[in-house]
Amino acid sequence: MGEDRDAIELGEPKAPPAAILGTRSETELERYDRNLDEILSELRVALPGVQVLFAFLLVAPFNQRFGTVSAFERRVYFASLLCTLLASILLIAPALVHRLTFRLGQKAYIVLIANRLAIAGLSVFALAMTSAVLLVTHYLFGAVTAIVTTAVVVICFGLIWFALPLHHRRLRRRPPA
Repeated sequence: MGEDRDAIELGEPKAPPAAILGTRSETELERYDRNLDEILSELRVALPGVQVLFAFLLVAPFNQRFGTVSAFERRVYFASLLCTLLASILLIAPALVHRLTFRLGQKAYIVLIANRLAIAGLSVFALAMTSAVLLVTHYLFGAVTAIVTTAVVVICFGLIWFALPLHHRRLRRRPPA
């Protein structure tokens, strides 16, 4: 009884819902439709962040103070700009893949490719945001603050975006003892 109360207090269900166990009553096509809808919804969350960063980076060189950045900061700026561009390409690509393969009965392919593009796009976006933080902190506060801040950002992305979900995924795939 104590374990059940702890699980309820932590917001953990006593047993995984049917969807987690793979017992959802849907056809394969319905599952692909749901998966594609979920991916596209996730991309709707990510894309505004990419667009804001890209817009900031596109206008930055036209600022009068941009001429005072060091050679290192120019290289970091360029890397950040290109990473943001690549993230935009990767995160917008699932919509184009869907449009180009629409009504060809290729939903499984679309979901597979969209998933891979989204993961790649978000990974590159993490790199773009990290390099943008490096650029700004180096420009404003110097090398030491930039190194420490960038290291914290890398650790946060690594733990929250990658390690946590991959660890959970690994645990879910482990056979019961």
